[in-house]
Amino acid sequence: MKRDLPVWRSLMYVPVNVDKFVDKAHTRGADVIQLDLEDSVPPAAKDKARTLVEQAAAKVRRGGGDVVVRINRPLAMAVRDLEHSICPDVDGIAITKVESGSHVQLLDELVSELEDKRGMPAGRTKFILLVESADAFSRMDDMPRASERVVAMSIGGEDFALDCNMEPSDDALLHPKQHMIVAARAAGIMPLGFISTVANFGDWENFRVMVRRSRNLGFAGASCIHPGQVKIVNEEYTPGADEVAYATKVVALNKEAAAAGRGSFQINGKMIDIPIVVRAEKLLRRHEQIKAREAKTLAAMQS
Repeated sequence: MKRDLPVWRSLMYVPVNVDKFVDKAHTRGADVIQLDLEDSVPPAAKDKARTLVEQAAAKVRRGGGDVVVRINRPLAMAVRDLEHSICPDVDGIAITKVESGSHVQLLDELVSELEDKRGMPAGRTKFILLVESADAFSRMDDMPRASERVVAMSIGGEDFALDCNMEPSDDALLHPKQHMIVAARAAGIMPLGFISTVANFGDWENFRVMVRRSRNLGFAGASCIHPGQVKIVNEEYTPGADEVAYATKVVALNKEAAAAGRGSFQINGKMIDIPIVVRAEKLLRRHEQIKAREAKTLAAMQS
């Protein structure tokens, strides 16, 4: 299934019911502002919080970022959250504690009805799937294929580790997160997250090393719980100048080789063949997409 994927390197959580965070969110440089109705909102405040989504979404997108709303479980709460969250200023929904493809299909049907009711284009609202239990993990391969709205998937490390009775350490989460990356890529969507827990942000140098490792393992972007994480995440999930230069050289030399009837060539003693060329082409496409995203953000901040 071919999907039109957005550029979502950094997705910064903002509790929708805290005005001082909402008011500053658009200045943080995140590709996505995630208005949170789940863990950062206490149970007694949830009914009020969901009524704030539409107004908050209009505020936080002033910096050119997209807007995602993280909704609650169980289903009754999810339905009420969606009724307040499907609007023109919300680009996506982060579905917590996804259990199955049928769970995704059910919410897809509800969102379709709400889009139609509000005069929005069908399919405009995208889905991020959050896998947070061992039981859901066993059905992870099928979930992204349940709806064309799905553009990304992630493992909620803390909740998943709790359900598996493991520590949320790099070693414990490596296998499930690698499995998620493969499942997401096989379905044509973005794997989001870090190889470690998102809660670690006190040491910025080590945080950068961890983000770089996460990108090398195949993640496309990640959620941020602190504004200080955003700049590092954006930088590390963006191809560097040396990578772009090398990819450009690979593509150019491949054209020369093809014109000469050769299917491979070498650069500095290393054989370059089709997989490396395709990887270079993908990197250059992502580089251009990120440049377009950053231009949009700059224009929004200057207007």
